[in-house]
Amino acid sequence: MRLEITCQDRLGITQDVLDILVNYEIDLRGIEIDESGKIFLNFPNIEFADFQHLMPEIRRIEGITDVKTTPFMPLEREQNQLRALLQTLPDPVFSLDTRGRILLVNEAVTASLEMPVKTLLGNDIAEFVRGFNVTRWLDSKQPKPQTQKVKFIEQDFLADILPVVIPDAEGSTILAGALLMLKSEFRLGQQLTVFHQATSDSFSSVLANSAAMKKVVREAMRMSELDDALMIFGETGTGKALLARACHEASRRASGRFVTLQCSALPDPLFEQSLLGTADEPGLLEQAQGGTLFIDDVAEMSPLAQAVLQRVLQQGGYTESSSGETQPLDVRIVCATQHDLGQKVQEGAFREDVYYRLNALSLVVPPLRDRKSDIVPLAERCLKQHSVKLGRRPPKLSKSCVDYLMAYPWPGNVRQLENALYRALSLLQGNELSKEHIQLPSAATSVSIVPEDFEGSLEDEVKRFEKDLLKRLYPYYPSTRQLAKKLGLSHTAIANKLREYDINKKTVKL
Repeated sequence: MRLEITCQDRLGITQDVLDILVNYEIDLRGIEIDESGKIFLNFPNIEFADFQHLMPEIRRIEGITDVKTTPFMPLEREQNQLRALLQTLPDPVFSLDTRGRILLVNEAVTASLEMPVKTLLGNDIAEFVRGFNVTRWLDSKQPKPQTQKVKFIEQDFLADILPVVIPDAEGSTILAGALLMLKSEFRLGQQLTVFHQATSDSFSSVLANSAAMKKVVREAMRMSELDDALMIFGETGTGKALLARACHEASRRASGRFVTLQCSALPDPLFEQSLLGTADEPGLLEQAQGGTLFIDDVAEMSPLAQAVLQRVLQQGGYTESSSGETQPLDVRIVCATQHDLGQKVQEGAFREDVYYRLNALSLVVPPLRDRKSDIVPLAERCLKQHSVKLGRRPPKLSKSCVDYLMAYPWPGNVRQLENALYRALSLLQGNELSKEHIQLPSAATSVSIVPEDFEGSLEDEVKRFEKDLLKRLYPYYPSTRQLAKKLGLSHTAIANKLREYDINKKTVKL
C-alpha cells in the first residue's frame, strides 16, 4: 500500500506520521518526500478495519491537508517511465555499472542478440560490443561523453557512450555507471534523410496510383536512405531519370548537386575529360562531390569508359586534372538503363566487375502498359502543366479519349504520352480533348514484335517471345507458383520454362 500525504512545511511533521505507523505496528518499506513537500509512504497492505482508523488519525495531525492512496512512489513512477522509454527505443541500449557490467538492456538488444535478458545481465559489455574499451574509460578520472564507431553482432554501429552520475551530499557528483546507445548505418541514414528532407514530399513528382508503381516508390524511398550505388532498370520513357532525382532529393545528399553523365552522347576521348575534368574545368565527379552522379544509358558505355569508371570505383577516389591531387570519392552513383545489363555481361559487352559495383541496389520501373491506373492521372497532370505553359485552361478528357489512352500499349511509355498530349493541346481549340485529337502510331504497329523479314522458324520466334515475356514478368512474380497462376499454367510447366531460359534470381535482377 502506498499513501500520498499533502502537508505544510512544519518541523517534526514527518516524525508525527511515523509515530502513528509505529503505534499500528506497520512495517515501513519506504518513505520519500518530493520537491513540493509531499510525503509518500510505502508499507504492506493492512486490514480494512485498521486502514479505516489509520487514515483519520493521519489527517488529524497538525499541518496535514490531505491523505490518499497512490499507485506509485515517485521513484517507482520515474523508474517505470524510464524503463518504458528505454524499451520503446528502436536502437540497442545498454545500462552498465562502474565496472562495465550489464545492468539493463532494452528489447532492441535482446532481439538483435536473440538472447533472453537474464542471460545478458551481469556480463561484461566487451563480450558484445567491440572497438572501444568501456572499462578503461570508466576507470579514467572524469569520463566524458564519447561517440565511437564499434562492432555489434559483427556490424558497424555508432555508439554514444554517456557517464551516469549522481550528486553526493557535498554537491559534487559520483560516477554510477554508463549508458551505451547504438545506431546502425541504416538508422543513421534514416535520421539524416528526415533531417535534410525538403518540406515537400521528394517523391511527389513520381506519380504512383498503380500497385506496381507504389511498390517501386516504397522501395525507392528506403533505398534513398542508403549510400550504395543504385541501378534503375526500365524501358525508354518510363521516368528513370525522374525517379533518380527523387532518390537524390530524399537522401542526406539533397543539399549537394545532382549531376548527369549521358553515356550515349559522349565519345571515348571526351568521357574521361568529362568525368575527371581538365586544367580549365572541373569534372563531373568533382561537381558531384557531396551529391549524386546520375549515369544515364549506362549500357552504352564503351569498354574504355568502363575501364575509367572501374579505376575510380576501385580506388575510391580520383585525381583532379587541375591540381593533380587525389581526392576521396564522396559521391553516390545512380545509373539507369533500358537494357538487360546481366545479359550484356554474359555476352562480354559489359564488364562484370563494373556491373556488380553499380548494381548494389536496383529498382525496376514498370512500363506504362503494366500500370494502367496511372495513365489517366498522368494525362491530367500533363495537361495541367502544359496548359500553364500555353496560358490556357486545362481541357477535359472525353470518354472516348480516356478509353483510347487506356487501350493504347504505349511503347514509348510516359514520354510518349506526354509528347502526344502536348501536340494535341497545342492544336486544340475547344475545352475538351477527344480521341480524334490524339495522333499516335496504330496499336497494331506499336505492338508488332516480329519484323517482316525475320529469319527462323515459328517455334524459334515463339520461344523468343516466351523468354522475353517471362523475363519481364519474373521481377514482379519471382515465385514460380505466383508466375504460374498469373499465366494460367502449372507450377511444373513454369519451372521447366524458367530453367530452359536460365531465368532466376541470379540472371534477372528483382
